[in-house]
Amino acid sequence: MMKQIYRNCIAALLVVLMMFPLSLQAGNKDRVGEAGASELLINPWSQTSGWGNCNSGLVRGIESTFSNIAGAAFTKGTDVGFTYTNYMNNLNLMAAALSQQLGNAGVLSLYFTNLSIGEVYYTSEDQPEPTGATFSPNLLNVGLGFSRLFSNSISAGILVKLISESIPNLSATGVAFDIGIQYVTGRHENIKFGITLRNWGPSMKYSGDGFSIRTTLSGKGENQFTLMVRPNAFELPSQLLIGGGYDFLFDGNYRLTLAATFVSNAFSKDQFVGGLEFSFKDYLILRGGYTYESGITNAANRETIYTGPSCGATVHIPVNKEQHTGFDIDYSYRFTNPFGGIHSVGVKLDF
Repeated sequence: MMKQIYRNCIAALLVVLMMFPLSLQAGNKDRVGEAGASELLINPWSQTSGWGNCNSGLVRGIESTFSNIAGAAFTKGTDVGFTYTNYMNNLNLMAAALSQQLGNAGVLSLYFTNLSIGEVYYTSEDQPEPTGATFSPNLLNVGLGFSRLFSNSISAGILVKLISESIPNLSATGVAFDIGIQYVTGRHENIKFGITLRNWGPSMKYSGDGFSIRTTLSGKGENQFTLMVRPNAFELPSQLLIGGGYDFLFDGNYRLTLAATFVSNAFSKDQFVGGLEFSFKDYLILRGGYTYESGITNAANRETIYTGPSCGATVHIPVNKEQHTGFDIDYSYRFTNPFGGIHSVGVKLDF
């Protein structure tokens, strides 16, 4: 009885996810630049960013909090990780996450990311030149997710995100949802497929005293009054990802994985991502990927800082092979023009 309920729930989730592209108007060039909270589109994790997030259909562990929350359901025990990203030379992106198995009930995941823009000089209409005073914008995202294995082949999950953006006297807070599902098949469980909807939620709006302006009205004497500017709401950068992968297994515990993902963006161009990952007995893993969107190969028409290629590596140090515990050291590099590329370094502990 319960298995039938699970199957019905998964079937309903698949139908909902497949119908969302119709409402998202994906890849509509007329909507480019209309969304806010664009930090939600920056992949903070080293492993998945190393091959362009093409493994959304087969991602596992804490990095599923960005790519496809359904992948966290395969966590055994506890996963903890931290990643630092040097973004566009002077921006610092930090991410941390925890995934905890709750017996047969499922897996609970918690993550946070913080994008530090650094010090920005105060300017105004009256003083357009920097005076020496500075402020620090704050972009913080916190997420709580739950995922579960419904059978040996099917997993699903949901992630709730709290979005916080603030500068002095102005702030915006919002909520977004991720919903994902993964399917595994094949004689050696080497065929994988996944679909996920990311960053779906209500619009956000800034508020605060920063929208008030003190001015005067000339007439029979000068009267001072406060003028309030009415801010417009902005949408979240929703995405639909459909991905899959195939593991080529060789004698001696060597593995070559081919993966691809189609990214349907509601407020930017659609993308096609492909990549390869080679594992040397799970001790050393090398990966590379390429992200394609219309115009990316032509510098004059490119609308993103990314030029397409990405690469990365993982060194796995086992602690207890029987219990599958150990820790990873990860690195990734994403090619950009300008800014000289994006570096990410991370560590992950499984226990």
